Amino acid sequence: MGTSFYLTLSAILFGIGIVGFLARRNALVVFMSIELMLNAGNLAIVALARQFGNLDGQVAALFIIVVAAAEVVIGLALVVAIYRTQGTVIVDDERTLKG
Repeated sequence: MGTSFYLTLSAILFGIGIVGFLARRNALVVFMSIELMLNAGNLAIVALARQFGNLDGQVAALFIIVVAAAEVVIGLALVVAIYRTQGTVIVDDERTLKG
């Protein structure tokens, strides 16, 4: 398969992530959509790095994976803390957290 297939797949996954981020209200689904967008970007970076024979893209993808893992840890901790205090993880209901 050529690079265009991977780039097209990456664009489709990124689009699904954007739709999930904008359309859903559940905080867990929002975080999963962000992860999907990050992974789509990783796929594009690795595909282009493979096409040009450069290892820098794979190193960049590794850093993005590390950032995504940190985002998951912090995001999940926030979701659990909000669920314990509010009893819901609906993003629209979090406006009540303002002081």
